[in-house]
Amino acid sequence: MSASVRIAVVGGGIVGASAAYHLAREGAAVTVVEGDQVGTATDAGAGIICPWTGRHKDEALYQLSAAGARYYPELMAMLADDGQQDTGYAAVGALCVAEDAEQLGPAAAVLRSRRADRPEIGEVTLLEPGEPTRLFPPLSPTLAGVWIGGGARIDGRQIRDGLLRAAANRGAHRVRGNAVLALRGGRVTGLIVGAEHIEADQVVVAAGAWTAQICAAPAGPLPIGPQRGQIVHVQAGNASTSAWPVILPPTDPYLLAFPAGRLVFGATREDAGFDYRSTVGGVAGLLARVVELAPGLTEASILEVRIGFRPATIDGRPLLGRLADGLIVAAGNGPEGLTAGPWTGLAAAQLALGARPDVDLTPFDPTRFAGATG
Repeated sequence: MSASVRIAVVGGGIVGASAAYHLAREGAAVTVVEGDQVGTATDAGAGIICPWTGRHKDEALYQLSAAGARYYPELMAMLADDGQQDTGYAAVGALCVAEDAEQLGPAAAVLRSRRADRPEIGEVTLLEPGEPTRLFPPLSPTLAGVWIGGGARIDGRQIRDGLLRAAANRGAHRVRGNAVLALRGGRVTGLIVGAEHIEADQVVVAAGAWTAQICAAPAGPLPIGPQRGQIVHVQAGNASTSAWPVILPPTDPYLLAFPAGRLVFGATREDAGFDYRSTVGGVAGLLARVVELAPGLTEASILEVRIGFRPATIDGRPLLGRLADGLIVAAGNGPEGLTAGPWTGLAAAQLALGARPDVDLTPFDPTRFAGATG
């Protein structure tokens, strides 16, 4: 492809970073504008990759998230070829856990039924009460589990940074600032960032919870906005935690571990606007529930509480497609952001280049909200 194809990407989170990377790989002339907002979802997201457990009631959302999980190993290989190996991705497996072992039988049945189409789910095994503690020692010994071999974790900050570095190494231009769409005759023709005018043949807006603000001029109100999530990071001494699986109870908090004794649990789901605060009620609720789930973490040290604004739509489905002439939107993955984000960025890049993604995007058409407000 000729580098004369100019594409501007608004958003430096995981979706925007992925779009910029895939566009640069295809030889487009890419400019990615990274905003100055605090509380981006990528900065705070836990990093669970396990979309197959039956929690999705929306088949379209399930297919999108499953495509995201399937794409990760391919993307990791691509990034490694581009010199980006420190992504925070690890195929550690996942455990659905519950006090009542009988609750887990239906979950295992759903997982096994889906393996024909999704072999990446991997091994599915029922574990008797007490067995999950062999894999995740702080758990309550009363918990039974379902082992899911294909579960994985990702560090959102690390993979975002790796994608942006790889895009820049392939010629993408990175700009810091807040973008405004440039319009001419009803068509989006580029971006204005401060005093700089960036001309583009196509613009991809992947600005997360701030997407509606950026797209208001050509499209009117979009029903997408912030859902606040508070997520707690703790230090569990010098425990060797790098191989511990993701823990998925019937209700939050979930738990996952990273190397060197760092564990993460969360998260709240709050309609609090862009109120960037950690609250006593939010953190106290998480702490109380995690001590019941994993009493072995009672003495863990609290490192930090991260706050992120998930981009949420009124129907729970993301916006992914063409919104106006010259404008593509890719935002609104909500709690599945780090699972679906890299594939969503790939799909946005393909749309910007005139290609067709391999998942039906009709359910995510951003024009479906004509006349709606958020």
